[in-house]
Amino acid sequence: MKQEFEVIKKPRLMLLNVVKDLSPEQLNHIPAGFNNNLIWNLAHMISGQQGICYTRAGVPIVVDDKYYTPYRPETKPQSFINADDIAEVKELLISTIDKMEEDYQTGIFSNYQPMTTRYGVTLSNIEEAIRFLPFHDGLHTGYIMALKRAVLEEMSKLV
Repeated sequence: MKQEFEVIKKPRLMLLNVVKDLSPEQLNHIPAGFNNNLIWNLAHMISGQQGICYTRAGVPIVVDDKYYTPYRPETKPQSFINADDIAEVKELLISTIDKMEEDYQTGIFSNYQPMTTRYGVTLSNIEEAIRFLPFHDGLHTGYIMALKRAVLEEMSKLV
């Protein structure tokens, strides 16, 4: 499973590089035609991983609930995310994968409850859940790339 964790972690590191120079205002901006923003998508990737892997196995999430519940599916940004919380989201994007790998090695996900995702994929165990995460992250990576382009274009017109 070492490779599976790397396949999750490397693109997340790339995403951190994609957003590293953006201000809190840019990360929070919702461009026309979108219903969420850059920071919501980054936090949603963390929330999704916690839900798909931890809660389905009956294991407590390893992040503060403020980085979980507000970013669940069918949610959208509710307030401005400040610089401190942005820094925490960026840190959690990687540290939660390291923690999950550690937790996987200890076997805490053995009580995984099968689920079928909204995409019709049935996840029967933690290994299938871990292998599903790059698909989910990939969707949001695409949104993040499109959002960044739209944010930069839209906000450049405001100056």
